[in-house]
Amino acid sequence: MGLFDWLKGDQPAPQQAPLDAPPTPEDIADSLTKVDQLAADGNVPPAVLSRVHRVTRKLRETLPRMRNAGLDSAEQYSLMATATDYLPEALSAYLRLPRDWADSRPIDGAKTSLLILVDQLDLLGSTVDKMYDAVLQADAQALIAHGRFLQEKFGHAPTEPPKAPAGPRQSIGPANPLDLEV
Repeated sequence: MGLFDWLKGDQPAPQQAPLDAPPTPEDIADSLTKVDQLAADGNVPPAVLSRVHRVTRKLRETLPRMRNAGLDSAEQYSLMATATDYLPEALSAYLRLPRDWADSRPIDGAKTSLLILVDQLDLLGSTVDKMYDAVLQADAQALIAHGRFLQEKFGHAPTEPPKAPAGPRQSIGPANPLDLEV
């Protein structure tokens, strides 16, 4: 900016910081793999390892389906952030502490770091479970809608046996087997 520009009051437009691009499916998959590996390498207690695997497994099942599930952007963000930020940060914070201290020293009332992490993993797990159910519910609703379409189109549900044609009933034998002549 030169002196003349300054006197005129022309100021260059402020430059905005570039926005981070949303994580790609590959970024998310890599993050989940790293979390699983971090838990395994960190020699975490079995209660933590099973919960981490539960969350990562459910995220792997949910994320590919979310695009067609009608989730709002906040729910989609929550799923991606759980995979790339919330879960890795919770585990990393725990792993930065010495094991014996983290697993035995109360830091929040009577809760140790281990119990706090377990609570966080349970919360993440139940949240991801709810979102997974919501994603599958969209597919289930599509199945119901298609079934209704078929019902309207063809007139009877595929599980109902076809109705017998109207008309006189022909008897193959006596109605009551005890009526047989001997």
